[in-house]
Amino acid sequence: MIEIIFLGTGASVPSRSRMLPCIVLRRKDELIVFDCGEGAQYRFLQSGLGVNKKMVILISHMHGDHVFGLPGLITTMSFLGRTKPLTIIGPPGIKKFLNCVLKTIPHHIRYDISVYEKEPGVVYEADEYIIEAYETEHSVTNYAYVFKEKERPGKFHPDKAMKLGVPKGPLWKKLQMGFPVVLEDGRIIRPEDVLGPPRKGIKIVYTGDTGPCEDIISACKEADVIIHEATYSSELTEKALKEGHSTTVMAAETAKRCKAKMLILTHISARYEGLEDKLLEEAKRIFENTILAYDGLKVTVK
Repeated sequence: MIEIIFLGTGASVPSRSRMLPCIVLRRKDELIVFDCGEGAQYRFLQSGLGVNKKMVILISHMHGDHVFGLPGLITTMSFLGRTKPLTIIGPPGIKKFLNCVLKTIPHHIRYDISVYEKEPGVVYEADEYIIEAYETEHSVTNYAYVFKEKERPGKFHPDKAMKLGVPKGPLWKKLQMGFPVVLEDGRIIRPEDVLGPPRKGIKIVYTGDTGPCEDIISACKEADVIIHEATYSSELTEKALKEGHSTTVMAAETAKRCKAKMLILTHISARYEGLEDKLLEEAKRIFENTILAYDGLKVTVK
């Protein structure tokens, strides 16, 4: 189970109801953070996510509304007692930006920070999942990030294990984890003897800022959730294309082409304050299972 927490869902400038981009995936005891716009530290504390969990922050691109919250969040977590290392990943420029801030402003960071500038491809790997980056169509280098859980062993069938003479206990656990076991009589029981087909993991895509892009289509294939920017309504299609942004219709068409299960629209321009229903209607005409994100929204993916 993964919980998606939307701390900031606005674009360019904050509005009365929307802070700037910051989205968190909470998986077990880990936090995976996409972008860190101004005010992220406030929303982070308000959400009760905690400041001392295993955490990786992935920056989509070097525009201020996506990175200006990083220095504040980094220092706030230190003041509040963070001791665990922090990993920050982004496109070229992220190291220079953070080095400039941390060398210029006196600070007392009490934990290790590792900053990596990555090329498209696998940018982070843990025991149970990977994160890939795809370059998209924007005015500067922007990465869409694809979070993918690795395949898990299939469903365990106790009746098959008992029929094969596997005693209940540690050997069952080992088989459930995908390892073969040796019985006292020398027989080897393999996981496929007692497990169903491997189970596909959860796939979540965060686009960052992008116009229509074939690499996004590739990245989003059969995603459980696509978190797609929708800065403008369809009336401003020409403006969106010129700036390397998407409209609600473009985001919905992407979700439809990818055969995604759910589309969540974010990065909403402040000009649509109070007009969100119009944006949602546009998208739902093309892709029914669409949600328009708001600050504080929590979505559980199973």
